[in-house]
Amino acid sequence: MKKNVGSADKILRYIVGVGVIAAGIYFQSWWGLVGLVPIITATMGVCPAYLPLGVSTCKTEKK
Repeated sequence: MKKNVGSADKILRYIVGVGVIAAGIYFQSWWGLVGLVPIITATMGVCPAYLPLGVSTCKTEKK
């Protein structure tokens, strides 16, 4: 799969993911597991929601 998540997007996803997991732990809620989604997509560099929309936050290569 072609990567469509840029570096700034990855950083934001990691921050949001860790925040959601921390909130889930603090409030003792299983919703903290939702925080794994942005962390996984940031690690893989691919966002499935971006694919059908044709969105990419990666820098384009100049020729």
